[in-house]
Amino acid sequence: MQAAQGVVEKIQRTQVEPLNQAAGLCANAILQGGLVHLFGTGHSRMPVEEIFPRHGSFPGFHPIVELSMTFHTQVVGANGQRQAMFIERMPGLGEVILNNFLFRPHDVFIIFSNSGVNNVVIEVAQGVKQRGMALIGVVSVAHCQASAPQHASGLRLTDLSDIVLDNCTPAGDAMVQVDGLAEPVGPGSTLGYAVLVNALKSGVAERLTQAGQPPLVLTSSVLVGAERSAELFERAYDDYRARMAQVFTG
Repeated sequence: MQAAQGVVEKIQRTQVEPLNQAAGLCANAILQGGLVHLFGTGHSRMPVEEIFPRHGSFPGFHPIVELSMTFHTQVVGANGQRQAMFIERMPGLGEVILNNFLFRPHDVFIIFSNSGVNNVVIEVAQGVKQRGMALIGVVSVAHCQASAPQHASGLRLTDLSDIVLDNCTPAGDAMVQVDGLAEPVGPGSTLGYAVLVNALKSGVAERLTQAGQPPLVLTSSVLVGAERSAELFERAYDDYRARMAQVFTG
């Protein structure tokens, strides 16, 4: 609990300015009819899902998650972790993923990667920049700096990002030392991610509302009743479908 509290407090101390910058970029993209694309591999798929779709979220975000690199519950055997870790290091995969979609220069792209060095992450980041989009990298800065680059360019995600958000967890991710156990346990990156993305999402909603385009928020029936909740879900899904047409048809 103390370690987790320390992560949250460090985010409060150090990330307000970059969060505001990122929220402004994302809101501007959505206000122009664009999208905020989201990408993460491994456990970094979780902040993608934390942004959209879930209660308290809204259209304007486009999750891009490859099952081959994120299907962790199998562990070993078919679709196991060894394959997932191998795939995310394969040269050329990043561009193959991006080629599935049409992007606009006023779109924004967010990449989540605790280490910020895996091959596919760097390839996607390079492809984003080549397509003229603003890039927000969400990493553990400490872990990223301690990690050897894997891409042939020697680049890290932080080198390519226009804005860097730090989840403020230590190198190695695990934060808790147990007496008698040599290795630490209790990774903190998921906690840091959750704080960052919900602060970001809230900032985007505020800016959209101030601009006269309040978002369609997926809202629990506990708050607004079953009928209103169902209406909001349907309207949000319809809005999302309309926005998504541009990534396939231009």
